[in-house]
Amino acid sequence: MEDLQKLESEIVAAITACEDLAKLEDLRVAEIGKKGRVSLMMRELGKMSPDEKKEFGPKFNKLKTVLVDAIADRKAALELDALNARLQSERIDITLPSRPAPEGSIHPITQVMDEVTEIFTEIGFSVAEGPEIEEDFYNFTALNIPEEHPARQMHDTFYLPEDEDGKRKVLRTHTSPVQIRTMMAGPPPYRIIAPGRTYRCDSDATHTPMFHQVEALVIDKNIHMGHLKWCIEEFCRKFFELDDVKIRFRPSYFPFTEPSAEVDIGCAFKDGEILIGEGDDWLEIMGCGMVNARVLENVNLDPNEYQGFAFGMGLDRIAMLKWGIPDLRDFFAADLRWLKHYGFAALDIPSLSTQNKTTGSK
Repeated sequence: MEDLQKLESEIVAAITACEDLAKLEDLRVAEIGKKGRVSLMMRELGKMSPDEKKEFGPKFNKLKTVLVDAIADRKAALELDALNARLQSERIDITLPSRPAPEGSIHPITQVMDEVTEIFTEIGFSVAEGPEIEEDFYNFTALNIPEEHPARQMHDTFYLPEDEDGKRKVLRTHTSPVQIRTMMAGPPPYRIIAPGRTYRCDSDATHTPMFHQVEALVIDKNIHMGHLKWCIEEFCRKFFELDDVKIRFRPSYFPFTEPSAEVDIGCAFKDGEILIGEGDDWLEIMGCGMVNARVLENVNLDPNEYQGFAFGMGLDRIAMLKWGIPDLRDFFAADLRWLKHYGFAALDIPSLSTQNKTTGSK
């Protein structure tokens, strides 16, 4: 039999030279596996005499134990090297932003609603809300909208099925019902804005069946058109971030205000874009007026004692104007590319501070 010491040194050297776990496993099988060289040698003990067994048995067992321990040690070392290499390749630089490629963003509608709320609350308004499924009285009758008015027709309004009393509720066509509910809930003065969803049967590049509005209401003693004009000018100046804003009031008609006016803002049309605050063109942005005396009577207020004004605008429309969004329908298309382009960062919170003006990703 060959020298066991020489064999041990040879195999241990081979184990130490293994550079990966696969080669180490192949060596283990070749040397101490069931058909390995050392295992076959140990089988020869059965052919030896009792004295030879007594001499070589402990030597074979010692050889196998040394080899098993050497393989285990080398395996642990190779596994540790592999782990260190993986940790190096997957190392994270903790000085980088936590989310260098953010997927979520604030929708422009949410952003514009927050901006409008910030502006009006800063000048003393509070926010009021109401149901989107509304009764005819609040949506039409109390607002001095007669039975024959086109706004009540099926082609303009979403009606729900009749209830047990034969009455039909509607999806509110404007947020003006919130004004009625506010005036009927308690005594004046009132100074509120009512932002929210509204619904009308219309759909094109500038109209959708569901859209967003904000309406404002002020009721108190000795309120006049001068207060209305200042309020609208202040809003436009802050919302469009202009030091000076051109605004004109055109006579118009609304059932719930008298006198009524359409509000236009100065603009310019250049290369397919609308530039607010520049040029000699005009663009309609809202309707307004002094609250009709009949509306005050419908909510049990004396029009000889109280006066007020109201105005309303589409939040989607003013968002389109401010950020150059060409098609209203894209607001509701759930297109991730569009949202990444026009969306806002979560920390881009609307503020009237000049150090923190909101700016879209556009």
